[in-house]
Amino acid sequence: MSVKVNALDHLVINVVDVARSVEWYRKILGMEVKVFDPGHGKPKRTSLVFGNQKINVRPRDADKAEWFTAEHEMAGRDDLCFLTTSAPQEVIAHLKAYGVAIEEGPVARQGARGTLRSVYCRDPDGSLIEISSYEGGAD
Repeated sequence: MSVKVNALDHLVINVVDVARSVEWYRKILGMEVKVFDPGHGKPKRTSLVFGNQKINVRPRDADKAEWFTAEHEMAGRDDLCFLTTSAPQEVIAHLKAYGVAIEEGPVARQGARGTLRSVYCRDPDGSLIEISSYEGGAD
């Protein structure tokens, strides 16, 4: 018997300022902000929820005794690709309306299920954010 992974439930990003980062993801990408209690006397956590996934947002300088962390946690070192049903030009207009600089795009990229049309920007910590839609509207 072997283990085969079939989905991503959540991932964790490290940020300098949790409030600033979750507000950016809420405002720019439309994610829902949720605060939850992990129990066991640990501090409350903040997550960003979208579709069937979530991103837990951890302060870069989190106390390792209170947070189970990666070996080398740093803010701004993530490359994340998010799917949207919006056309690339709509994404560009939205980003410009909020004063978010566009790094590149729209450009064709290879996604997990085919060709993507991608627009790139950066979050408040400098992580690269790719906002993409599948050609032909595939989900």
